Amino acid sequence: MQRRWITFLRIVHTGMVNFIRNASLATAAVAVMVVTLTILLFSIIANATFTNTIAQITNKIDISIYLIDAATPSQTQALVKGLKNLPDVADVTYLSKDQALESYKRDNAGNQQLLLAINSTDNPLPATIKVKPHDLNKIKSLIDYLKKPQNVALQTKDSPSYNGDRKKAIDNITHATNILREIGVASVILFTVICVLIIFNTIQMAIFNRRDELTIMRLLGATTSYIRGPFIVESAIYGILSAVISIVLVNAVFFASSNALQATSLGLLDINFASTFFSSHFFRLLALQLMVGIMIGIASSTIATRRYLKFKTK
Repeated sequence: MQRRWITFLRIVHTGMVNFIRNASLATAAVAVMVVTLTILLFSIIANATFTNTIAQITNKIDISIYLIDAATPSQTQALVKGLKNLPDVADVTYLSKDQALESYKRDNAGNQQLLLAINSTDNPLPATIKVKPHDLNKIKSLIDYLKKPQNVALQTKDSPSYNGDRKKAIDNITHATNILREIGVASVILFTVICVLIIFNTIQMAIFNRRDELTIMRLLGATTSYIRGPFIVESAIYGILSAVISIVLVNAVFFASSNALQATSLGLLDINFASTFFSSHFFRLLALQLMVGIMIGIASSTIATRRYLKFKTK
């Protein structure tokens, strides 16, 4: 047990020495890994921010279903019950004609012309069912349910309110969010592949520079794991260093922009929320960065040593 521990410490020490020795070779690998981890970090923060923004928008959006005056109470109750049973529906509220009129007056309290017009006639507003969806991406299932013949027969021609400019605005929001998320995922994958290839080539060059030393170690009976270990440690250091640099850079960006961009937003990206999310999850994000950086480094080094070391040390 003691011998294994001593061997492990030697591997770690050699890996650290190799990292210092190959610092010039490691610069490109660390730089690309910093970019990869920074993109990953911004993708996580952006995704959380988009989710928060969409949740706020969703809470303000409801789909109104306008009922014909001939709809009976039993038909209305059946429709309300059916809507409540849909998995993508968060809340269902029924407003009678009188309640719909009172709601209209409250919403337009500042417009005297509209109030005079609505008060000068009999109540023209239909009974209304307001539905709040869980997810804007899953409104289609709700619309499909409302298009069933027995449900269409209970609705006015203008029902539901998910049409025209309103439908276009909601669809644009969900489409933009999905596109931004896909771009983030694609960017992380692309730079991860580039990062792996660069570290792979860096380790190969390190092995090539030490080929005579490694051959002697093999002849003296050193095991493959003992020879491979320092390279894995060296790559893990790339990951640790890159993760720290990445988190420090992002922290500096948020710190520098906290005053200039406080309580502002760029499209769907609420900068204030993004900064708050980063601060409150700092140590979790740091742990994630370290884990991903180390995993990328170890995976790259393992592939390089398996494909190259066994040939060069025989």
